[in-house]
Amino acid sequence: MIEAIGWIGILIMGLTLGLMGGGGSILTVPILVYFFSIPPVNATSYSLAIVGVAALFAVISYFKAGLIEFKVALFFVPPALLGILFSRRILLPALPEEFSLLGFPLTKSVFIMAVFAVVMLLAATFMIKGRKETTQERGSLTSKGLILIGIEGTLVGIVTGFVGAGGGFLIVPSLVALAHLPIKRAVATSLLIIAVNSISGFLGDSTLFDPNTRWGFLLAVLALSAIGIVIGTKLNKHVSANILKPGFGWFTLIMGGMIFYKELTNLH
Repeated sequence: MIEAIGWIGILIMGLTLGLMGGGGSILTVPILVYFFSIPPVNATSYSLAIVGVAALFAVISYFKAGLIEFKVALFFVPPALLGILFSRRILLPALPEEFSLLGFPLTKSVFIMAVFAVVMLLAATFMIKGRKETTQERGSLTSKGLILIGIEGTLVGIVTGFVGAGGGFLIVPSLVALAHLPIKRAVATSLLIIAVNSISGFLGDSTLFDPNTRWGFLLAVLALSAIGIVIGTKLNKHVSANILKPGFGWFTLIMGGMIFYKELTNLH
């Protein structure tokens, strides 16, 4: 019964991504951990593959519409990949299975899920607040802007590698502010960055060579989420994302709060 709910959750994740062009993938890790009993470290790795492929599906329509800024993505992706590599190969392996933080005893699994809950709360805030639509013309990238994009890319990469989330809620505002992209181009370019970062992160992860990796399960999740994306993309023409996104944001806020509370109760 629990796993059945998890499969429905995967379909909803894909459906949401297809409807709104982002956001739904934030549910991937909690679904894998709480409904399929995947250890958090493995769940973040699986999530990289799922989020990457899901974002790649969403990128296709934006590419056809000519909305992707490849030059901006080119400056963002390399430092982001370094950030992912740092998280997956150095930060996560160096994190002890049990340690103390501010006097509180923590396990590695609890800490990862607590950090993920914080990321969910931040993402929910951005979705509820919404993005200011703009029709501004594309501006030229300055040297300062390029440097800031590189720093932002590194930070997003670290977050993506650590929690297995795409980080679109961080990428889009930075592309609007630093690269002066209109919101639609920022969203399209963000999805390309997420797809490249996530897939590259998974391919460079030790999970790829782990004999215990559940490839059949992972492929089934990818297939179901892809079905959800296709359905969501078709529904997108009839349902306004401006209405859906705040509602999904509140749902994410509640879920993030519940996860944070659950992990806090595991401290003792």
